[in-house]
Amino acid sequence: MADTIKILLVDDSNDVRESVRRLLLTEKDFEVVGSISSGREGVKVALEKAPDIVIMDINMPDINGIEATRSIKAQLPATGVVMLSAQIDGDYRDQAQIAGATAFLSKPPRPDDLFDKVRSVHLAMAPIRRQFEALKTIAVTNPKAPAADNGKLMGEGERPGHVIVCFSPKGGVGTTTIATNLASGLMRENTKVLLIDADIQFGDLSVFLNLKAQSTIVDIINGVDDLDVELFENITVTHASGLRVLLGPARPEFAEQVTANPEAVAAIINKVRAHYDFVIVDTASHLDSLTVSLCDIATAILLIVTPTLPAVRSGRFVLDLFDQLYKEASNTKVKIVLSQVQDEKRPNQPRSTISNEQIAKHYKREIYQAIPSNEQVILQAIVKGVPVIVAERDTSRSPVKEFIALADKIRAELLGESVEVTQDQKASGIFDRFRRG
Repeated sequence: MADTIKILLVDDSNDVRESVRRLLLTEKDFEVVGSISSGREGVKVALEKAPDIVIMDINMPDINGIEATRSIKAQLPATGVVMLSAQIDGDYRDQAQIAGATAFLSKPPRPDDLFDKVRSVHLAMAPIRRQFEALKTIAVTNPKAPAADNGKLMGEGERPGHVIVCFSPKGGVGTTTIATNLASGLMRENTKVLLIDADIQFGDLSVFLNLKAQSTIVDIINGVDDLDVELFENITVTHASGLRVLLGPARPEFAEQVTANPEAVAAIINKVRAHYDFVIVDTASHLDSLTVSLCDIATAILLIVTPTLPAVRSGRFVLDLFDQLYKEASNTKVKIVLSQVQDEKRPNQPRSTISNEQIAKHYKREIYQAIPSNEQVILQAIVKGVPVIVAERDTSRSPVKEFIALADKIRAELLGESVEVTQDQKASGIFDRFRRG
């Protein structure tokens, strides 16, 4: 016997609700937990009942199904929503998907179509339910990592130690590129920046920066209590630009030594952060106890999203989790960074289906920084083994100017500095450090 699937019906038509309810009750693995006639009441009952599936009408008199879906998904990320309508055009479908709807049914639904949609959506949401439950357990059972001033190396560090975690729930969106260029862009005279590869199994920092090191994070993961300045400096490697980098395991099979003690990475950062102005952390594209522990100690989390329906939906799920984990602090701690957006200076580039304005409205957050895609510039930088803002001298060219703008915002917000030097001067300074190295 399969697990019972709890279903909530929301439709302003009594006839439709009763017809769908009767069909659902013919299946032993379905349980109808409510039959509601308005979107507003549907949201209220959904929060009370926490159903596995909501079958939602689009057109309702108080709030429509799209708004109701958005509200439900914001508070119940693991609940699947099936939209029900006599006619669903492309615009409605896009809006519903952005809001969090997983599937669509036409009125009146055929029995087999109805049963298949409910079961397939429930199955598709299973990993999210497991991840959400695991994250709630992590948030409750894992103590927060100690504050930075409790973990100074030998009591000498007096720098701000701002930790910036770069995270995306989707792979291939440019998280490593953003982390690398943010770290490089934050570098100034008398500013110390540390870049850490926390994508433990398949991290790419060594490739992006053409770095090789005899030692990695694996060598200190089990000796955090005995960590001192000299040992840590010997473990990190210095890029030609002057950037200090702590590399991840040299091979995927070594990752188990780190994942067996996931909170140790956050403990290492808390040990060393007082010796740096900024610690930039590149993470893997999945939430687990290691990533959550890093987010817990972060000054800021850059949630990186591309303007595509799957990425925006995944970003919404993660943002909802962060809102629950960090409450009111989430509004300032979590910053939305759009990656691979349309570059207006490149008209032949395929256009994204979702605009920056639509994403901002959906997230109810401003877009902290939008970074256009330019694969040629990024690939050239990787071949050279340097950040994009070092490889490309023209600071008016995307995405160089956007990477520099991102770093400027972080510096201004966290250090209270006004940007007084020009873009050309900053890029020249970075390039000069690289050339001297």
